[in-house]
Amino acid sequence: MAVPETVLPEHVTAPAHRDGNVLRWLTAYTASLVGDGVYFVALGWSAQRTAGPTEVGLVMAAGAVPRAVLMLGGGVVADRFDPRRVILVSDAVRCLVLLTIAAAVALTAPALWLLVAVALVFGAVDALFVPAVGALPLRITSPDQLARVTGMRTLSMRLGQIAGPPVGGLAMGLGGPAAAFAVGGLFVAVSLPLLLTTRIRPLGPRGAPGPGTAREDLLGGLRYIRHHRLIGPLVVAGALCELGLTGTLNVGMVLLNAERGWGPTGYGWIVGSFGAGAAASAALLAVAGWLPRAGLVLAGTLLMGCTGAAAIALVPTLWLAAVLAAAIGLSAGVFGTLDNALIQTAADPAYLGRVTSVVMLTMVGLAPLSYPLVGAAIGAWGAAPVFIGCGVFAGVGPVITLVSGAVRNAELPRQRPGAAVP
Repeated sequence: MAVPETVLPEHVTAPAHRDGNVLRWLTAYTASLVGDGVYFVALGWSAQRTAGPTEVGLVMAAGAVPRAVLMLGGGVVADRFDPRRVILVSDAVRCLVLLTIAAAVALTAPALWLLVAVALVFGAVDALFVPAVGALPLRITSPDQLARVTGMRTLSMRLGQIAGPPVGGLAMGLGGPAAAFAVGGLFVAVSLPLLLTTRIRPLGPRGAPGPGTAREDLLGGLRYIRHHRLIGPLVVAGALCELGLTGTLNVGMVLLNAERGWGPTGYGWIVGSFGAGAAASAALLAVAGWLPRAGLVLAGTLLMGCTGAAAIALVPTLWLAAVLAAAIGLSAGVFGTLDNALIQTAADPAYLGRVTSVVMLTMVGLAPLSYPLVGAAIGAWGAAPVFIGCGVFAGVGPVITLVSGAVRNAELPRQRPGAAVP
């Protein structure tokens, strides 16, 4: 797809919340996320109407395979090409696939093979989309605005998670799977003209990609992460926390509520409180745009999150668990925003796609592997010891950040006095 090169002049710096360029990209990103949420609802209910529970699980999990397998390659693509262009192509493919399956479902009952094929295509597209999204912020704003942009992006993700499923459910109720897939495609389509008008900054000599094969680029990215004094510890710490906590906060929380007799309502309160805390932290960073002693704050909030996640299985009442979940969400949100902003600031722009792909691989490829292990462990020993054990494992992450002098002393750049504001 030929995309016109709209370049952002390097001298333009503006607060992200007043920068039309950033807001255009953020609106496009939000529309794409809402479309994704609608798509998942349509996919799940279409599978449920077509086959049994086992097949539904197969359809819903199918996209995870290409996403995990291709994620590192997606990082290479994001660094070799304009990330805005990669996002545009990804969204165009999503839109085309959604509208095509909407037409197919309108004409005939959705076949299981067709739903699996759609899930596989979306998983492969995600492997390109996610690293490109991670590489884009530094190309559309200045380094001193990265924390604010990260907070705004997190709020956008929360909005997509909140709005997508209800919109998909409403479309399913009114017009069935065909209408839901079509609505998802239209939301994704909204992002295309906004992305086309998003301006980008040239990389400059520091970020210019060198010649080499895709394999050399991939290995070079892994070496870059391993040898970087700041990014290496941050990536390892984040991976340990994802592996240690994702299973307990997803599968484990369902089993904990069943064990305590709090039921689905209790689960809803706990998950909602976690989401509210994460959204509040994102809003804080989006408004403030900067925090002092970012490295120490990152390490401290990571430690608080791991401690809270271990202790939540010990609290005796639902309301205490909900309050603790909100504190965990707040800590996780601050850590995630600062982690992303520090990586974006410290990384050579030519490696941002590959760095993002490694970070996301731990989240979407490796962390879900803990789900059956956590479920089996809770079935054998109960929730409390498993939550504590996983919290201790994840607690190695904040120890790594505290031991690393580069992380402890890391700071976010502040906005330069007298910066141009349109």
